[in-house]
Amino acid sequence: MIEVEGVSFHRGPARILMDISLSIPTGVTALIGPNGAGKSTLMALMARLLPLQSGSIRIAGKPVATTPGPEMARTVSILRQDPNVSSRLRVRELVGFGRFPHSRGRLNAEDNRLIDEALEQFDLTALADRFTDTLSGGQRQRAMIAMAYCQGSDTMLLDEPLNNLDMFYARDLMRKLHRVAEEQQKTIVVVLHDINHAGTHADRIVALRDGRLVVNDRTASVLVPQTLEAIFGYPMEVVTVGRSPVVLHHR
Repeated sequence: MIEVEGVSFHRGPARILMDISLSIPTGVTALIGPNGAGKSTLMALMARLLPLQSGSIRIAGKPVATTPGPEMARTVSILRQDPNVSSRLRVRELVGFGRFPHSRGRLNAEDNRLIDEALEQFDLTALADRFTDTLSGGQRQRAMIAMAYCQGSDTMLLDEPLNNLDMFYARDLMRKLHRVAEEQQKTIVVVLHDINHAGTHADRIVALRDGRLVVNDRTASVLVPQTLEAIFGYPMEVVTVGRSPVVLHHR
């Protein structure tokens, strides 16, 4: 569970977030909105990558602002939108960094088992000994997600995890995240630009526009024309395919 109360944030005179209050339960929640809505800033505040200026955020009951760093690192893992990766790391070493909050760099048998599991989970076993600078953008993205997963935290914050992924791996990742959230009772927040991945795989949607909260509700309740127009600023048709709403945003 993530609880955000009265959070505002500004950079100089620019107000990025304005009085955001919301709660996010266990499951997959998609964080959506137009460019500049404040999605990445809100996620960075949740992950303590930015200092809180006002309000409070609690993750699994722990206040983000005051909980010791090592404890927070075992509570929440994050995939940043622009991760920096050393070119001389092998994939297995990169994924193994996810165990640092637990092992402090001294990997034991259980750490290595979890690294192997993460490599297999994200189809990276065959790439484990490759240097990261020899990978494609999509392969490197999967390795970064595997590192976050390997951290073993009950909360995962993933900022645009579908970047560089082709259709197969984008669908595969979203399916895996939903399964992991369900089977391991994790809270997973995913910044998405593809509204139809949100419609198919997210349990809930949180939508921001111009730094304000527009809606926080079950997915089916959000993906209706009136609400989508309030979020994105133009009308769009929604049809049902199978059991999932599909947004015809390109028409």
